[in-house]
Amino acid sequence: MSHRIGEQRSAGFWPLALVFTLFVVFLYGPMITIFVLSFQGPEGGLTFPLRGVSLHWFRKLAEGLGTVDIGAAFGRSLMLGAVVMAFTVVLSVLAGLAFRKRLKGGNALFFVTVASLIMPSIIVSLGIGLQFRLLDTGLKGALGAIGAEGLLENYGTALGLLTSALGAHLTWTLPFGLLIMFAVFNRFNPAYEEAARDLGATPWQSFLHVVLPLIGPSVVGIGMFGFTLSWDEIARTSQAIGDVNTLPLELQALTSTVTTPSIYALGTVTTVVSFAVMAIALGSAALLGRRSTRRR
Repeated sequence: MSHRIGEQRSAGFWPLALVFTLFVVFLYGPMITIFVLSFQGPEGGLTFPLRGVSLHWFRKLAEGLGTVDIGAAFGRSLMLGAVVMAFTVVLSVLAGLAFRKRLKGGNALFFVTVASLIMPSIIVSLGIGLQFRLLDTGLKGALGAIGAEGLLENYGTALGLLTSALGAHLTWTLPFGLLIMFAVFNRFNPAYEEAARDLGATPWQSFLHVVLPLIGPSVVGIGMFGFTLSWDEIARTSQAIGDVNTLPLELQALTSTVTTPSIYALGTVTTVVSFAVMAIALGSAALLGRRSTRRR
Protein backbone atom coordinates (compact mmCIF):
# COMPACT_ATOMS: atom_id res chain seq x y z
CA MET A 1 0.00 0.00 0.00
CA SER A 2 2.75 2.46 0.97
CA HIS A 3 4.64 1.55 -2.22
CA ARG A 4 1.62 2.44 -4.36
CA ILE A 5 1.20 5.75 -2.52
CA GLY A 6 4.85 6.54 -3.14
CA GLU A 7 4.42 5.88 -6.86
CA GLN A 8 1.59 8.42 -7.02
CA ARG A 9 3.81 11.26 -5.86
CA SER A 10 5.08 13.62 -8.54
CA ALA A 11 8.73 14.09 -9.36
CA GLY A 12 8.79 17.43 -7.58
CA PHE A 13 7.52 16.08 -4.25
CA TRP A 14 10.87 15.28 -2.62
CA PRO A 15 12.63 18.52 -3.59
CA LEU A 16 9.67 20.50 -2.22
CA ALA A 17 9.61 18.33 0.91
CA LEU A 18 13.32 19.05 1.42
CA VAL A 19 12.77 22.79 1.02
CA PHE A 20 9.88 22.67 3.49
CA THR A 21 11.95 20.72 6.01
CA LEU A 22 14.81 23.21 5.76
CA PHE A 23 12.33 26.05 6.22
CA VAL A 24 10.89 24.46 9.39
CA VAL A 25 14.40 23.86 10.78
CA PHE A 26 15.37 27.46 9.99
CA LEU A 27 12.16 28.76 11.58
CA TYR A 28 12.09 26.69 14.78
CA GLY A 29 15.72 25.62 15.15
CA PRO A 30 16.85 28.74 17.06
CA MET A 31 13.89 28.48 19.43
CA ILE A 32 14.57 24.81 20.15
CA THR A 33 18.25 25.60 20.71
CA ILE A 34 17.37 28.23 23.31
CA PHE A 35 14.98 25.80 25.02
CA VAL A 36 17.68 23.15 25.27
CA LEU A 37 20.45 25.47 26.46
CA SER A 38 18.22 27.03 29.13
CA PHE A 39 18.05 23.68 30.98
CA GLN A 40 21.82 23.36 31.46
CA GLY A 41 23.53 22.60 34.73
CA PRO A 42 25.37 25.20 36.87
CA GLU A 43 28.51 24.90 34.71
CA GLY A 44 26.61 25.52 31.48
CA GLY A 45 27.56 28.16 28.97
CA LEU A 46 26.00 29.96 26.03
CA THR A 47 26.96 27.35 23.45
CA PHE A 48 26.93 23.61 22.98
CA PRO A 49 27.87 21.05 24.22
CA LEU A 50 25.19 20.83 26.89
CA ARG A 51 26.71 20.63 30.39
CA GLY A 52 24.27 18.79 32.60
CA VAL A 53 20.51 19.15 32.86
CA SER A 54 18.80 21.14 35.62
CA LEU A 55 16.54 24.10 36.45
CA HIS A 56 19.49 26.04 37.86
CA TRP A 57 19.25 28.99 35.46
CA PHE A 58 15.51 29.35 35.98
CA ARG A 59 16.20 29.67 39.72
CA LYS A 60 18.86 32.27 38.93
CA LEU A 61 16.32 34.09 36.77
CA ALA A 62 13.83 34.11 39.66
CA GLU A 63 16.50 35.64 41.91
CA GLY A 64 16.98 38.51 39.44
CA LEU A 65 19.49 39.53 36.81
CA GLY A 66 21.61 42.28 38.34
CA THR A 67 19.79 45.60 38.64
CA VAL A 68 17.04 44.61 36.19
CA ASP A 69 13.66 43.90 37.78
CA ILE A 70 12.46 41.10 35.53
CA GLY A 71 9.28 40.58 37.55
CA ALA A 72 8.19 44.20 37.14
CA ALA A 73 8.97 44.18 33.40
CA PHE A 74 7.07 40.90 33.05
CA GLY A 75 4.05 42.43 34.79
CA ARG A 76 4.19 45.56 32.63
CA SER A 77 4.27 43.50 29.45
CA LEU A 78 1.35 41.35 30.62
CA MET A 79 -0.74 44.40 31.49
CA LEU A 80 0.08 46.20 28.26
CA GLY A 81 -0.63 43.07 26.22
CA ALA A 82 -4.00 42.58 27.94
CA VAL A 83 -5.04 46.21 27.38
CA VAL A 84 -3.89 46.14 23.74
CA MET A 85 -5.80 42.88 23.24
CA ALA A 86 -9.01 44.40 24.67
CA PHE A 87 -8.76 47.58 22.57
CA THR A 88 -7.91 45.62 19.43
CA VAL A 89 -10.89 43.29 19.84
CA VAL A 90 -13.42 46.02 20.63
CA LEU A 91 -12.28 48.48 17.97
CA SER A 92 -11.92 45.80 15.28
CA VAL A 93 -15.40 44.39 15.89
CA LEU A 94 -16.97 47.86 15.93
CA ALA A 95 -15.13 48.83 12.74
CA GLY A 96 -16.17 45.57 11.09
CA LEU A 97 -19.81 46.26 11.93
CA ALA A 98 -19.54 49.86 10.71
CA PHE A 99 -17.93 48.90 7.40
CA ARG A 100 -20.77 46.51 6.58
CA LYS A 101 -22.52 49.64 5.33
CA ARG A 102 -21.12 52.11 2.86
CA LEU A 103 -19.42 54.88 4.78
CA LYS A 104 -18.60 58.24 3.33
CA GLY A 105 -14.81 58.39 3.32
CA GLY A 106 -14.63 54.75 4.39
CA ASN A 107 -11.98 53.84 1.84
CA ALA A 108 -9.71 56.69 2.94
CA LEU A 109 -10.21 55.70 6.58
CA PHE A 110 -9.31 52.10 5.79
CA PHE A 111 -6.12 52.99 3.94
CA VAL A 112 -5.04 55.39 6.68
CA THR A 113 -5.53 52.62 9.24
CA VAL A 114 -3.52 49.96 7.42
CA ALA A 115 -0.83 52.41 6.27
CA SER A 116 1.03 51.87 9.54
CA LEU A 117 1.82 48.33 8.41
CA ILE A 118 4.07 49.60 5.65
CA MET A 119 5.72 52.31 7.74
CA PRO A 120 9.03 51.35 9.39
CA SER A 121 8.24 50.49 13.00
CA ILE A 122 11.02 52.64 14.43
CA ILE A 123 9.72 55.67 12.50
CA VAL A 124 6.23 55.14 13.95
CA SER A 125 7.74 54.90 17.42
CA LEU A 126 9.80 58.06 16.93
CA GLY A 127 6.77 59.96 15.64
CA ILE A 128 4.59 58.95 18.59
CA GLY A 129 7.36 59.77 21.04
CA LEU A 130 7.80 63.20 19.45
CA GLN A 131 4.06 63.88 19.62
CA PHE A 132 3.96 63.14 23.33
CA ARG A 133 7.07 65.24 24.00
CA LEU A 134 5.36 68.13 22.23
CA LEU A 135 2.33 67.45 24.41
CA ASP A 136 4.57 67.61 27.48
CA THR A 137 5.93 70.97 26.37
CA GLY A 138 2.45 72.33 25.78
CA LEU A 139 1.11 71.11 29.12
CA LYS A 140 4.08 72.46 31.04
CA GLY A 141 3.70 75.81 29.30
CA ALA A 142 -0.02 75.88 30.13
CA LEU A 143 0.59 74.98 33.77
CA GLY A 144 3.24 77.67 34.02
CA ALA A 145 0.95 80.26 32.40
CA ILE A 146 -1.86 79.66 34.90
CA GLY A 147 0.53 79.64 37.85
CA ALA A 148 0.00 76.01 38.82
CA GLU A 149 3.51 75.64 40.19
CA GLY A 150 2.62 72.66 42.39
CA LEU A 151 1.23 70.68 39.47
CA LEU A 152 4.17 71.72 37.31
CA GLU A 153 6.69 70.41 39.84
CA ASN A 154 4.91 67.07 40.12
CA TYR A 155 4.37 66.68 36.39
CA GLY A 156 6.69 64.20 34.75
CA THR A 157 5.77 63.16 31.23
CA ALA A 158 2.76 61.99 29.26
CA LEU A 159 4.88 59.19 27.85
CA GLY A 160 3.94 55.96 29.56
CA LEU A 161 2.82 52.37 29.37
CA LEU A 162 -0.89 53.03 28.87
CA THR A 163 -0.56 56.24 26.87
CA SER A 164 2.13 56.47 24.22
CA ALA A 165 3.15 52.80 24.35
CA LEU A 166 -0.48 51.71 24.06
CA GLY A 167 -0.96 53.94 21.03
CA ALA A 168 2.22 52.64 19.43
CA HIS A 169 1.14 49.04 19.85
CA LEU A 170 -2.35 49.71 18.50
CA THR A 171 -0.82 51.04 15.27
CA TRP A 172 0.57 47.52 14.86
CA THR A 173 -2.30 45.34 16.10
CA LEU A 174 -5.38 47.20 14.86
CA PRO A 175 -4.70 46.80 11.12
CA PHE A 176 -4.48 43.02 11.55
CA GLY A 177 -7.70 42.99 13.55
CA LEU A 178 -9.49 45.10 10.96
CA LEU A 179 -8.38 42.92 8.07
CA ILE A 180 -9.60 39.80 9.89
CA MET A 181 -13.00 41.34 10.69
CA PHE A 182 -13.46 42.61 7.13
CA ALA A 183 -12.81 39.09 5.83
CA VAL A 184 -15.23 37.60 8.39
CA PHE A 185 -18.10 39.98 7.63
CA ASN A 186 -17.46 39.72 3.89
CA ARG A 187 -18.65 36.11 4.04
CA PHE A 188 -21.15 36.54 6.87
CA ASN A 189 -24.68 35.48 5.94
CA PRO A 190 -27.12 38.28 6.92
CA ALA A 191 -30.02 35.82 6.77
CA TYR A 192 -29.33 34.89 10.39
CA GLU A 193 -29.86 38.49 11.50
CA GLU A 194 -32.97 38.83 9.38
CA ALA A 195 -34.41 35.71 10.99
CA ALA A 196 -33.67 37.12 14.44
CA ARG A 197 -35.39 40.40 13.58
CA ASP A 198 -38.40 38.53 12.21
CA LEU A 199 -38.65 36.81 15.60
CA GLY A 200 -38.73 40.18 17.35
CA ALA A 201 -35.10 40.57 18.41
CA THR A 202 -33.75 44.07 18.91
CA PRO A 203 -30.50 45.07 17.12
CA TRP A 204 -28.56 44.54 20.37
CA GLN A 205 -30.16 41.11 20.95
CA SER A 206 -29.45 40.17 17.36
CA PHE A 207 -25.79 41.07 17.77
CA LEU A 208 -25.39 39.47 21.20
CA HIS A 209 -27.20 36.20 20.54
CA VAL A 210 -26.68 35.71 16.79
CA VAL A 211 -23.78 37.69 15.32
CA LEU A 212 -21.32 37.46 18.21
CA PRO A 213 -21.54 33.65 18.66
CA LEU A 214 -21.00 33.19 14.90
CA ILE A 215 -17.96 35.47 14.72
CA GLY A 216 -16.70 34.36 18.15
CA PRO A 217 -13.79 32.19 16.90
CA SER A 218 -12.52 35.07 14.77
CA VAL A 219 -12.84 37.50 17.69
CA VAL A 220 -10.75 35.14 19.82
CA GLY A 221 -8.18 35.00 17.03
CA ILE A 222 -8.01 38.79 16.95
CA GLY A 223 -7.43 38.81 20.69
CA MET A 224 -4.60 36.31 20.29
CA PHE A 225 -3.00 38.42 17.57
CA GLY A 226 -3.36 41.54 19.68
CA PHE A 227 -1.69 40.03 22.73
CA THR A 228 1.12 38.16 21.00
CA LEU A 229 2.02 41.07 18.71
CA SER A 230 2.17 43.39 21.72
CA TRP A 231 3.95 40.86 23.93
CA ASP A 232 7.15 40.74 21.86
CA GLU A 233 7.11 44.18 20.23
CA ILE A 234 10.37 46.13 20.51
CA ALA A 235 10.74 48.68 17.72
CA ARG A 236 7.40 50.47 18.23
CA THR A 237 7.91 50.49 21.99
CA SER A 238 11.51 51.69 22.15
CA GLN A 239 10.89 55.42 21.59
CA ALA A 240 7.38 55.63 23.01
CA ILE A 241 7.57 53.89 26.39
CA GLY A 242 8.88 56.68 28.59
CA ASP A 243 11.03 55.89 31.62
CA VAL A 244 10.01 52.24 32.04
CA ASN A 245 10.73 49.15 29.98
CA THR A 246 8.67 46.19 28.84
CA LEU A 247 10.08 42.67 29.02
CA PRO A 248 11.26 42.56 25.37
CA LEU A 249 13.20 45.79 25.86
CA GLU A 250 14.80 44.43 29.02
CA LEU A 251 15.62 41.20 27.19
CA GLN A 252 17.23 43.13 24.36
CA ALA A 253 19.34 45.13 26.83
CA LEU A 254 20.38 42.00 28.72
CA THR A 255 21.79 40.32 25.61
CA SER A 256 24.82 42.61 25.82
CA THR A 257 25.40 42.26 29.58
CA VAL A 258 24.27 38.79 30.68
CA THR A 259 26.70 36.03 29.67
CA THR A 260 25.01 33.03 31.31
CA PRO A 261 22.16 30.72 30.26
CA SER A 262 19.84 32.87 32.43
CA ILE A 263 19.15 34.85 29.28
CA TYR A 264 18.01 31.64 27.60
CA ALA A 265 15.81 30.82 30.59
CA LEU A 266 14.14 34.21 30.21
CA GLY A 267 13.62 33.59 26.51
CA THR A 268 12.06 30.21 27.30
CA VAL A 269 9.66 31.75 29.83
CA THR A 270 8.50 34.44 27.42
CA THR A 271 8.01 31.89 24.64
CA VAL A 272 6.02 29.61 26.93
CA VAL A 273 3.71 32.52 27.76
CA SER A 274 3.16 33.13 24.04
CA PHE A 275 2.39 29.46 23.42
CA ALA A 276 0.04 29.41 26.42
CA VAL A 277 -1.92 32.36 25.04
CA MET A 278 -2.08 30.70 21.63
CA ALA A 279 -3.28 27.42 23.15
CA ILE A 280 -6.00 29.18 25.14
CA ALA A 281 -7.08 31.15 22.08
CA LEU A 282 -7.18 28.10 19.81
CA GLY A 283 -9.07 26.09 22.41
CA SER A 284 -11.59 28.89 22.91
CA ALA A 285 -11.99 29.34 19.14
CA ALA A 286 -12.60 25.61 18.68
CA LEU A 287 -15.18 25.59 21.49
CA LEU A 288 -17.00 28.62 20.11
CA GLY A 289 -16.87 27.11 16.61
CA ARG A 290 -18.58 23.91 17.81
CA ARG A 291 -21.23 25.91 19.66
CA SER A 292 -22.02 28.07 16.64
CA THR A 293 -22.23 24.95 14.45
CA ARG A 294 -24.72 23.37 16.85
CA ARG A 295 -26.81 26.55 16.86
CA ARG A 296 -26.95 26.65 13.09
